[in-house]
Amino acid sequence: MAATIPEGLTRDSGKSKRARVILDLLDEALPDAEIALDFDGTFQLLIVTMLSAQTTDKKVNEISPVLFERWPTPEAMAEAPREELEQVVGPLGFYRQKSRNIQGTARLLLERHGGEVPDTMEELTELPGVARKTANVVLANGFGINAGVVVDTHVTRLARRLQLTRELDPVRIERDLMRLFPQDRWLDVSDLLIHHGRRTCDAQRPRCDDCAVERLCPSSKLDNRRDKHATARPRR
Repeated sequence: MAATIPEGLTRDSGKSKRARVILDLLDEALPDAEIALDFDGTFQLLIVTMLSAQTTDKKVNEISPVLFERWPTPEAMAEAPREELEQVVGPLGFYRQKSRNIQGTARLLLERHGGEVPDTMEELTELPGVARKTANVVLANGFGINAGVVVDTHVTRLARRLQLTRELDPVRIERDLMRLFPQDRWLDVSDLLIHHGRRTCDAQRPRCDDCAVERLCPSSKLDNRRDKHATARPRR
């Protein structure tokens, strides 16, 4: 059944009334929305997600085949010569820190988890360079566990433009989104907002005339509304 906007629901309706309809509309408009990183297994997923910080998934996908051909397991990566590892990771930027983190993670996987990627938020966030965002990606895409909502720059921008949150802090944004949507759709929330942000709701030039949820967006430029995401300032 096609997603429809219930009679009387507008962009001025409360966020709790708009939220699930927005998700259904995006789900229909973006049937291919899923993680863009290439990986085979949870170890690769963990590493590529760590590497994706402050760079594009496309760039990570370009170097990951070489990375995993040379060091395909936690054992191999833990023993990799640091200079060679940095050379492979180099095109991504912040290569020294990223190389140190992925190698440290490989070593801790061997020391604490028998070389396996753990499946809890607590254990994942104890690994070097793994914060809640990375852990959410791994749990949802690797284990089918919806522990939270992945909040990146796209999710932040869209959640604020759609006025699903007023927060600027990723943890608080995640908390607001978790309240609005059922747990079994938290992965959908992340994937759909990320893909919509990449394809349509651009940071500088959102294409409101080609937006599946424009009629429910309080920041629509077609209605000459103020983009509260662009004008907001962090709280002091």
